Amino acid sequence: MRTAAFSAGHSCVDVYQGAVAALVPFLVSERAYGYATASGVVLAASLLSSVVQPLFGALTDRWPMPWLIPLATAAAGLGVALVGLDAGYPATLAAVALSGLGVAAYHPAAARLVRTMGGSGHGAMSWFALGGNIGFACAPLLVVAALALPGPAGWWLLALPAAIGVFLNWPPSAKRLEGSRVTAPARAPQPRDDWRAFLRLSLVVVVRSVVFIGLSTFIALYVRERGGGETAGAVALFALFAGSAGGTLLGGRLAARWGRVITVHRSYAAAVPAIAGILFLPLPLVYVCSALAAAALYAPFSLQVTLGQDYLPTRMGTASGVTLGLTVSVGGLASPLIGAAADAASLRTALLPLAVLPLLAWALARRLPEPAAPEGTAARR
Repeated sequence: MRTAAFSAGHSCVDVYQGAVAALVPFLVSERAYGYATASGVVLAASLLSSVVQPLFGALTDRWPMPWLIPLATAAAGLGVALVGLDAGYPATLAAVALSGLGVAAYHPAAARLVRTMGGSGHGAMSWFALGGNIGFACAPLLVVAALALPGPAGWWLLALPAAIGVFLNWPPSAKRLEGSRVTAPARAPQPRDDWRAFLRLSLVVVVRSVVFIGLSTFIALYVRERGGGETAGAVALFALFAGSAGGTLLGGRLAARWGRVITVHRSYAAAVPAIAGILFLPLPLVYVCSALAAAALYAPFSLQVTLGQDYLPTRMGTASGVTLGLTVSVGGLASPLIGAAADAASLRTALLPLAVLPLLAWALARRLPEPAAPEGTAARR
């Protein structure tokens, strides 16, 4: 029951990751931002989140701080709602930075709690990740509905998921948490951290993040540039985010059959033709390719989180802060570069590298070790 609540609470947080990207077309059309300027808003949310997320992970390894989870949820929603004040570009950047800070504080603490309560498997983490994907998918629809309302009411509607999420993300009592904790056998060997494998996995996470955040930031604008309207752009973004939810469920099933590492690198190989289809196939097929690309990029999502936690079993908060947190933030650092290339050439030209980068993630992931099973079986490569 608590896993379901935290999965729903994760939706209420990650809706703000998707909302920042969904606001980009609005900022371009209503506030006359250029591509590079608008993508700077995504950067503001991502930069702060990327820098401090591992720090929050290290802090939660030292002090679990479950109270931070609802507080971070509130900050994520308040920041996006404050964008509506339109107090100038610096104020907009500060507002989305507040939202990014909330997201940064939420993910390591929540992922650590979910893994502690859910045990050594990746089932609970898959459902937790699915909740975040659903939040991403609902973000464009929420933004369109909110901005359709006159005045500030629509902007404060954007804060509603955070208000709900505060209650869903309220941590269990210490007594209840201790009762649900999975204890290791008395004579189990002391776990060892595999930093080499974790650093390689972190590079995979960074590459994946650049690709997905680049697509989510610019796909709505790309559809509009090819002749679709604002609604068509929102549908494309929804298809991208909805595909991510399906990919998360698919990843768990494939991992049960192939193992986590094989599932991860095969998924990245499948992402290449799907992203190429977004850029070169006729507009109606862009929606299909968007969903397929997201499914391929998100099949490894929860698997990378549990792999990271298994590579660093004594530092699960740090592992979560990198593999789960950076997955949804560090890609925003590349968005201004994509935007500048789009201003200088064309949006399609700027997005072309995103179709090639999954090959790098595939090559890196192929050399990851499969962590040993709990019984102590040898890791498989």
